[in-house]
Amino acid sequence: MPSVFTWNVRVYYEDTDAGGIVYYANYLKFFERARTEWLRAIDVGQQALLEQHDAMFVVKSVNADYHAPARLDDTVRLTLSIEKMGRASIVFLQQAWCGDRLLNTARVKIGCVDSALRPRAVPDAIAARMRAT
Repeated sequence: MPSVFTWNVRVYYEDTDAGGIVYYANYLKFFERARTEWLRAIDVGQQALLEQHDAMFVVKSVNADYHAPARLDDTVRLTLSIEKMGRASIVFLQQAWCGDRLLNTARVKIGCVDSALRPRAVPDAIAARMRAT
């Protein structure tokens, strides 16, 4: 399976609650951005995936554990690795870190669907790139 992908995000005022702490739901946005950047890093454009393969990725489920808060102006290091890859689904292990402090751990199950939202296999060429990184 692939190695760990890392991508950093800065915490802006809009990401925080009244106390200056990252609002819990924003970790899901951060993780979504990290998955998108990972796809870009392995040369998979989501629009091209849809146009060329009639395939797109949708979130099926998320299980997130919050360990510590991130605050305004922190740099959060997001990590992503594939935990399990099936024919039409992928389970990612994603984590958010601030320095050596673990902030959040999530398991995100992604399904591959066609434009009619029917399950379909991840295209072979894309699956090969995912496994090779």
